Amino acid sequence: MILFHYLQSNPLIFLTFCTLIGLSVGSFINVVAYRLPVMLERDWKSQCRELLDVDRAETTEEPFTLSRPRSRCPHCGHAIRWRENIPVLSFLLLRGRCSACGQTISLRYPIVETVSGALSLAVAWHFGVSWETVAALPLTWALIALSLIDFDHQILPDSIVLPTLWLGLIVSLFGLFADTHTAIIGAVVGYLSLWSIFQLFKLITGKEGMGYGDFKLLALFGAWLGWHSLFQIVLLSSLVGAIVGLSLILFRGRDRSIPIPFGPYLATAGWISLLWGEQINRLYITWAGI
Repeated sequence: MILFHYLQSNPLIFLTFCTLIGLSVGSFINVVAYRLPVMLERDWKSQCRELLDVDRAETTEEPFTLSRPRSRCPHCGHAIRWRENIPVLSFLLLRGRCSACGQTISLRYPIVETVSGALSLAVAWHFGVSWETVAALPLTWALIALSLIDFDHQILPDSIVLPTLWLGLIVSLFGLFADTHTAIIGAVVGYLSLWSIFQLFKLITGKEGMGYGDFKLLALFGAWLGWHSLFQIVLLSSLVGAIVGLSLILFRGRDRSIPIPFGPYLATAGWISLLWGEQINRLYITWAGI
């Protein structure tokens, strides 16, 4: 509590601290977004080999986790030193190139770090020094990681979605964003609503319009924000997804047969609803004259 009082008295320090934490977590999110899908693929292959009774000795692979092996340059294999791994700053000091081979470092790394820092700052600014900020920050970081993975691989890993969903239900016990009753109903309705749409779409067209990860992600938001936020989130995500999807088709010539992941739009809409959901509802009520 002494720390809370100190941060309340020094808002600039609080905002700076949250931004720096966000930048650091953004660096780790880059690791998660790259390594977790590889880890999942290796696990799936291992399960298939076990099912097919394939000799594992012929398919032995070196350990690959979120911490092993050390981060390396994809071009020359140079091990990244700590001073080359400072969020954003190292990229600027290295002028966007590997210190060993001089090959260009992807802009994605500093962009993700910057976005993580900026969104963390937005959360801290919006909720101030409060338990809402403490809860909303890990949710924000999880949504960034899920968006990147879904954009790259069209999957929303249960290893991120489910713990975050359970965390939302635990948070509801303290009534930070929704009470427990509303949160439990929200989780159930969030999952079943998209599941029903999926089944109806499949029945009509014979195609699968979305993945099961999307059902769980909406259930996650139901657990965090309550059932009353779900319509707004679905509406916002559909609007953003439609605009971005049409833009990709019209201006970048994207093949219409290539699926566009829905997870990033759902995550964006849920995050917006987390911060400004009540204001959006009031604006709509005022605009509609209700």
